[in-house]
Amino acid sequence: MNESEQQRTHTNFILPLNVVSKGDVSRLVNELERVDNELTADSVRERVGSDEHAEIAMSQQLSEFISQNNLKLESAHDRGELIKEMHLLKENAPVIHMTFAVPADGESLQQIAKWLRESVHPQTVVAVGLQPALIAGAYIRTPNHVHDLSLRAALKGGHELLVKELETLRGNQ
Repeated sequence: MNESEQQRTHTNFILPLNVVSKGDVSRLVNELERVDNELTADSVRERVGSDEHAEIAMSQQLSEFISQNNLKLESAHDRGELIKEMHLLKENAPVIHMTFAVPADGESLQQIAKWLRESVHPQTVVAVGLQPALIAGAYIRTPNHVHDLSLRAALKGGHELLVKELETLRGNQ
């Protein structure tokens, strides 16, 4: 491992934009473990003189993660350390819980994750929920704050004003 790789820990990993949720981080860990197993098996086959080499397939998420963090997977020791650090990242990544009225599309979630990583913490992941009663907007929960950004909450404070405006409109017709 060179100096820059030795300093790589779960606290300074860069998450690709397509890694949005804690589930995505879990899949990265599982895939890294699978790749480690395949590379270890390939190494054993090589030591016993087999010409058979496995083709190691990786998802786009894992490929981007490895590339963005300048990681090498050649050494079994390095892979073991990486897997250990990824387990720590999975346990310690800051999670923002967001509840929407309708399912959010992947591209929108990536943009939200990008903004959160630039504004809140570089390893923030999003836990997405669904609550049709929100009508519009979102309900956001962090470990120490709750933000109701729904249309219902926006209208709640102005209920009397809304009723007055509706009565005025009815009177004009």
